[in-house]
Formats: sequence, C-alpha cells, structure tokens
Amino acid sequence: MAYLDLAAMDATPVATDPFAHIVVEKFVRPEKLGAVIAALPPIGKRGSFPLGSLRLGPEAAAMFRELEGKGFREAVARKFGLDLAGAPVMTTLRGQSSERDGRIHCDSTAKRVTVLVYLNQESGAWSRHEGCLRLLRGPHDIENYAVEVPPVNGTLLVFPNGPNTWHGHRRHVGQRYVAQLNYMTADAAARRELRRHRFSAFIKRLAPAA
Repeated sequence: MAYLDLAAMDATPVATDPFAHIVVEKFVRPEKLGAVIAALPPIGKRGSFPLGSLRLGPEAAAMFRELEGKGFREAVARKFGLDLAGAPVMTTLRGQSSERDGRIHCDSTAKRVTVLVYLNQESGAWSRHEGCLRLLRGPHDIENYAVEVPPVNGTLLVFPNGPNTWHGHRRHVGQRYVAQLNYMTADAAARRELRRHRFSAFIKRLAPAA
C-alpha cells in the first residue's frame, strides 16, 4: 500500500490567502504513520539533515522514496500549473526545534517549491500553538497569519516560493520532526545550495546527528 495519499492531494483545491498553497491533513496514511515515525532516526541537534547523513528505518525510507518520486512530482506540477520536469530535488529532515527556529522568513529564491510533511503525533504543545507553522500576511508580525498548520499526523503543506511567501512559527523547544523537499531552480544559486547540501551530508556522516 502507498504511504502517501495522492488522491486526497489531487482533491484539495489551491488556497490563495495569504499566498498559493495547499494543506492536506493525513497525507501520510494513518495506517502507515506510526510505523514511519518509529523508523525515523533520533536527532538530538537542531538544523536540517540531508537524508544521506541519516540512517532511516525501512518504513521511513519507503515514505521518502514516494515523496521524491515521479508521482508526487507530477501531482505538485498539476496542482500549481508548473513544469517541474528535471527540476533538481533537495530533501532534508529536521527533528529538533530550538528558541532560534521559527523566525519569519521567505525561503531562498533557489527553491521553486517548498514541500513540508509533518511527522509528529498530537501533543499539548501543538494545542498551545507552539511550533505550528503560520502562513503570514507580512514580514513583521507572527500573529498576522491567514493559516496555521499544526505539525502533526502526516499533514502536507506545499507552496511555490515567491517574494511574499512569509512564514514562521511561535517558539517550540524540543522534538519536532518535519520532512522538507524542495524543487530547485536550475540557476547558479540553486547549484550552490545543492553543493552545500551535499557537503553538509558528508560532514554529518562524520559527526552523527544523535
């Protein structure tokens, strides 16, 4: 059985407030989510870890293969009317959030599309709005948001990047697993970012995340 519910993604309309995006709850199928979470590696440091630097269990590795696969790429392209054929892919996993995380920002212009999949069970922290990603109407106020996405239950968030795709979250200190996949541009900035990504994977193999 597939890990990702592409049919639910296809059925979800694109929202436009505050910018084009989709949110799909339970995108990682509920019957698979527990096994995927159990197969994630322990991560004791903040930061995004390239998949090549981590030891994923079989269930998590299978989920990531689907996420990086042709079917999901084509679903994103259809949803937002993009040509993503041949676009380089960069995939990372975060497992910890610190007081330095969540600041309001737009993603790098080298990233054409940002894909986030949240791999946490529900807890009291999320009900207090800590660590819940907010899609913001501007760069100055974390409370000026149109959408808030709790980082739980295999929820998917996808948005094409742009100059006004402001997002951030209220501080959360502790475990917060999120898979991030980016379809990259083909310009020099993207090549530099991909090189940094590969170098980071090499360094983190020498110094394991946990």
